[in-house]
Amino acid sequence: MINFLVIGITSIFLLFVFYAVIPTVFIRMTGKGVEKRIQSEAIALTFDDGPHPIYTVQLLDLLKKYGVKASFFVVGSKVEKHPDIIQRMHEEGHAIGIHHYKHVSSWFISPFRLRDELKRTEKAIMDCTKEKAALYRPPWGHLNLFSLFVSKGYKVVIWSHIFGDWRIEKCQNGLLDSLRSATEKGSIFVLHDCGQTVGAEIEAPKYMLEKLEIYLDETTNKGTKFVTLKNI
Repeated sequence: MINFLVIGITSIFLLFVFYAVIPTVFIRMTGKGVEKRIQSEAIALTFDDGPHPIYTVQLLDLLKKYGVKASFFVVGSKVEKHPDIIQRMHEEGHAIGIHHYKHVSSWFISPFRLRDELKRTEKAIMDCTKEKAALYRPPWGHLNLFSLFVSKGYKVVIWSHIFGDWRIEKCQNGLLDSLRSATEKGSIFVLHDCGQTVGAEIEAPKYMLEKLEIYLDETTNKGTKFVTLKNI
């Protein structure tokens, strides 16, 4: 009986590794089928997990203040709750991409569920913008064996720099220095405008925005250019 249990657990573990872990590691390391940088002298600011009724609005105000365009990877169920924020993003020239309908990892869903996550989010975005979403970033950057096949038709975007800004401590101690030191042209930064996901802290975006304002004030005065991912 114990042997059968061990065999069963081992089989499930190996299936998970081949379905989820190996594809993610291989694709992320090789860049096959995904975008991790842009062919540009500029930097692409991207924001995940919104829209949030407070922090995303404050972020849009901040970007408008500095004349910066960014890209937002949004959660479909939140889009349906806050369509006015998505409409504002679109009207102000930001790019809007898919970040699943629920913030669920591709490691733990079937290809059929993944397709549903994409299509429901695409519809939610299109209802607000009247335009088809062309960009997709999987939550946590997790991919599975079928992710690239199911998401064909979208540009799958990962990142070159991720800053851990979902934790308040990181925002307060280190985020600004990390942003300042990431000077490579063509970089794709990922930050988070909502802290309502597993592992995140609810108020982390408040502290992220404080550091982002300092960063934007410094870099725009130096002439740093920021672009969206619309033409990636």
